Amino acid sequence: MVKWGMTPAQAIRSATVSAAELLGWSDQVGTIEAGKFADIVAVSGDPLSDVSVLEKVEFVMKGGAVVRK
Repeated sequence: MVKWGMTPAQAIRSATVSAAELLGWSDQVGTIEAGKFADIVAVSGDPLSDVSVLEKVEFVMKGGAVVRK
């Protein structure tokens, strides 16, 4: 999406918050809040400055546990 003109923030938002809203699931997913479901990825860098850091995920958390390193 960044390749076609979105800022990194817009691309991340479209893949999370906006997608949840469009699917009608924003009460369950899309943002990190108490009571919502979330899988979290950690990267070595700031994806808002350089979205390509999302291509190298350091680890994934699912259900509060690290499932991939």
